[in-house]
Amino acid sequence: AALRAALGMVPQEPVLFSDTLEGNLSFGLDRPDEAWIRAAAELAHLHEDALALPQQYSTLVGERGVTLSGGQRRRAALGRALARRPRYLVLDDPFAAVDAATEATILARLRPVFARCTAILISHRISTLREADWIVVLEAGRVTAMGTHDELMAVSAYYRDLVRRQDIERGL
Repeated sequence: AALRAALGMVPQEPVLFSDTLEGNLSFGLDRPDEAWIRAAAELAHLHEDALALPQQYSTLVGERGVTLSGGQRRRAALGRALARRPRYLVLDDPFAAVDAATEATILARLRPVFARCTAILISHRISTLREADWIVVLEAGRVTAMGTHDELMAVSAYYRDLVRRQDIERGL
């Protein structure tokens, strides 16, 4: 129970409940604080989307969040994780369904959160990992390199190739 209370998790396939957006964001909290729920939604870059919904935070999102886009579902799961004020935050490919600009906005908002908790960020996007303190590179399920972005650029041909391919895809 103590570990669960200290952990915030965003799985690769987020689970939302047939409840309101606010109910999904506050799920698992003993005493939901409306102001903090809104702040967590803001950190997850979801607040403006919530305000555009028919009943805003009181809008029913449907089973598995069917009324939300893929990116909104992931951001709702991120908001729920952040609302817990976790000491440990596990984010499994949280930005896969959002564009690069939204990803950059969310990452900028998360920097203060990352500074006060232990965060494990799993991603295929180098842009998500570039500023991480420590990156572990997996090739075919095996660890092949570890280090900072700059260190990996210097020592890992596989990592450099990933960066090059993703930069080309993004038009850089």
